[in-house]
Amino acid sequence: MYQRTVLPNGIRIVTEAIPHVRSVAIGFWYRAGSRDEMPSKNGISHFIEHLMFKGTKTRSARDIAEAIDAAGGQMNAYTSKEHTCYYARVLDRHVDLAVEILADMLRHSVFAPAEMEKEKGVILEEIKMYDDSPDELVHDLLAEAAFFQHPLGQGVLGRDETVRSLKRDDVLEYLGQRYVGRNLVVAAAGNLVHDEVVELVARWFADLPEGPAGDAPVPLTDPVRQKVLVKETEQIHLCVGSRGFHRNHEDRYAVLLLDVALGGGMSSRFFQDLREERGLVYSTYTYHTAFQETGLFSVYAGTSPENAREVLKLIEEGLARAAAEGLRPDELSRAKEQLKGSLMLGLENTANRMSRIARAELFQEELLTPDRLIQVIDQVSPDDVHRVARTLYENGLIVAAVGPVDDGLARDLAVAGR
Repeated sequence: MYQRTVLPNGIRIVTEAIPHVRSVAIGFWYRAGSRDEMPSKNGISHFIEHLMFKGTKTRSARDIAEAIDAAGGQMNAYTSKEHTCYYARVLDRHVDLAVEILADMLRHSVFAPAEMEKEKGVILEEIKMYDDSPDELVHDLLAEAAFFQHPLGQGVLGRDETVRSLKRDDVLEYLGQRYVGRNLVVAAAGNLVHDEVVELVARWFADLPEGPAGDAPVPLTDPVRQKVLVKETEQIHLCVGSRGFHRNHEDRYAVLLLDVALGGGMSSRFFQDLREERGLVYSTYTYHTAFQETGLFSVYAGTSPENAREVLKLIEEGLARAAAEGLRPDELSRAKEQLKGSLMLGLENTANRMSRIARAELFQEELLTPDRLIQVIDQVSPDDVHRVARTLYENGLIVAAVGPVDDGLARDLAVAGR
């Protein structure tokens, strides 16, 4: 079902044929994210993602939009800390058109100065919108603390001053460094023929420079244990977390199960305790984000200022309890079924299947068949999850808060971050 071809210039092409569908999802995945940027150019990966839609030598921005709409397809892109993805979903008979449009954007965008200045304005408004969303902002604050003076601590959008300073020469230089064959994975899933996808990609990208070898992991520095942004908001937004596990760690499925049990649904511990039993929050959840050399586990909660100290204490106690006791058998069983259900239901979507094989290839992740994935999850033991919970807690807690933080809460945050 999975096929892989490597072009002479290092481009990796991976596909999954799904004959019973009538669509194809295809993505061009570059190892170019905010962690790859100089601090003075923070935001350039995201800026380039925007610029790719602003016109090529033969198509205007409107032409690009109309071409994909006329084919009944969808096209978009996003930037993360470790990669940028440009993708399209089209009917199977329009795969060649999707590749041709994406290739035109990625190889022949003109980066007109007027369009660049206009798009800076768009991104600056996006930054302002983000700054007005404290429930989003607190996660960046936590990452800045957890990965202090490390590239992973940089935000994806960049900062006002760095975005304003970007020049066309900066964009061209960054493209020459990161948008090279070794950094590119083309992934597709749906009703396709692998060799035809390879031929299409080779037609447009065979002359792309191979580029240098892959990047070495960057040594981690000591985290900052507390970050607070005082802001006039109705709620205080809290994140309590710790450094976690890298993406290929042997305990990666155990930490996913802990994540589900503690904050992954309506039956999870923190949802039941903070919302259902005590009525202290509307939104609370946990997450684990895995990177090349480390990870980040976090508990989020948004609550009224008068309840913030109690919520912080309950989160600390909940993490300490998980570290001391692990999960009950019924919790672990329920978490396994939730995780398996989520993963399997996701595989019914061609875009998710495309993303799955792309990430596996881009970051050298193990690609398991659905049956093997279920088997691996079932094999995770209570001791595995307990060990993970204890390790996360012993790594030391890192806290971030956004909102009207008073002196009392600030002192509690300082004590919690250890």
